[in-house]
Amino acid sequence: MGEGLKKHILVVAQYFYPEQFRINDICTEWVKRGYKVTVLTGIPNYPQGKYFEGYGLFKKRKEIYNGIEIIRIPLIPRGNNSIMLALNYLSFVVSGFFWKVFTKVNADYVFIFEVSPMTQALPGVWYAKKRKIPCYLYVQDLWPENVEIITGITNKTIIGAIGKIVDYIYARCTKIFTTSNSFKESIGKRGVPAEKIEYWPQYAEDFYRPIEKTGIDEIPNDDAFNIIFAGNIGNAQGLDILPRTAALIKNGNLNRKVRFNIVGDGRYKDTLVNLVNSANVSEMFNFIPKQPATRIPQFMAANDAAFLCLIDSPLFAMTIPAKLQSYMACGIPIIASANGETNQIIKEANAGVSSSAGNAQQTASAIIELVSKHKEQLQQLGLNARTYYDRNFDKQNLLTRMDKYFSGNTK
Repeated sequence: MGEGLKKHILVVAQYFYPEQFRINDICTEWVKRGYKVTVLTGIPNYPQGKYFEGYGLFKKRKEIYNGIEIIRIPLIPRGNNSIMLALNYLSFVVSGFFWKVFTKVNADYVFIFEVSPMTQALPGVWYAKKRKIPCYLYVQDLWPENVEIITGITNKTIIGAIGKIVDYIYARCTKIFTTSNSFKESIGKRGVPAEKIEYWPQYAEDFYRPIEKTGIDEIPNDDAFNIIFAGNIGNAQGLDILPRTAALIKNGNLNRKVRFNIVGDGRYKDTLVNLVNSANVSEMFNFIPKQPATRIPQFMAANDAAFLCLIDSPLFAMTIPAKLQSYMACGIPIIASANGETNQIIKEANAGVSSSAGNAQQTASAIIELVSKHKEQLQQLGLNARTYYDRNFDKQNLLTRMDKYFSGNTK
C-alpha cells in the first residue's frame, strides 16, 4: 500500500456474513492484503425474512469473521411483504444515523457495497463526511430504476424523491464503481462526471472453479440433460419463463429428457413451484434447498449446463448478474435468457447459447440446440467460459486495481 501503513476500511453493507454476498470475500481478501477491515451491517435475515438462528437484537451484535470486525446495528427483518421490506430499509438508515453520531471507529476510507436498497449508503456517506475521508460506492443495483421494476411503483413524486436521495449519495462519493459499463452510462446521465465513475466487474470466489464431473445425491443419475439454476429465486430473475420453456421442450418430442435443477430459496419459489405444477411439467423439475456457496461447484459439475435469466426490462439489459461470473468460473456451458450486456458477454466468450429475455420459444430452441451438441462441443463451451473469466474477471487483478484507487495511484 505504498507507505506501509495498515489502512483501515469501513465497509458499509446491509447484508454480510452469514448472508451470502460477494462482499464477504472482498473483505476477506482485503484483510489478506494487510488492510484493517470493519463492517457495519445489519442483523442477518436475507432471504428468509427473519433473523438467522443465533442472531438477534441482543445476540451476536459484534463478531469476528476471517479477521474482519463486524458491527451489527439494529434493523427490522424483511418479512414477506412490502411494508416489512420498507421498514427493513428504513430501520438500517435510522440505526446507521445514530451509530455515526456515537461511534469511535476511526477509518481511513469508506467502501459501500450497494445492493438494494441504495438507502443503505447513507450511513457511510454521513460517516465519511463527518471524518472527512474518501467514500467509495460500489453500485450493484441501479436506483431508482430498480424500485420501479421490483415494486411496480411508478408514482412520479415517490420516484422523484428516491432520485434525489440517489443524487445526494452520488454527489458525496469520491468514486463510484459499477458492475457493468451500461451502469456507467446511466449514472453519468444523472449529471455525475464521467471521471468519477469506473467499471469494476464482479469476480467469483476461488472455490468457483471447474471440477471433475461427478454424481451428487440430490440429482438423479440417469441419462437426462441436467440444467442448473443456482441462487436467489426472486421476482427479478424472471424464472416464470422456465415452466413455459419446459412445456415447449416436452411437446417438441426431444429424444432426451431435460431436467431443471433449481438450487436455492427466495420469495418467488412457492409461485414457481405452482407454475411448474400448472404447466404439467413437474417431472422436468428438481427443486433443491439452498446450499452453502462452497457446494455449488459440485452441483455445477453434476450438470451439463447452467441457466441464467433476467426479466425483460431496460434496467436488466444493463445488468450483469453475479451468477454469470460464478458460472463462467466453473467452466460450464451457459444458457441465458437475457438482453444487453449479459447476452453480449456470452456471445463474445462463445460460452453457450442465449435468447431474448422473456422469450420462452427462443429459450426452448436454444436448449434443444445445446442438448443436440456432442460432449466435446459442450466441453469446449465450458472451456471458453473459463478462459473468458480468467481474462476479464480475475480476482487478484481486480483487487490490485482497487488498491491503486485506495492509494490515489490510478495511473
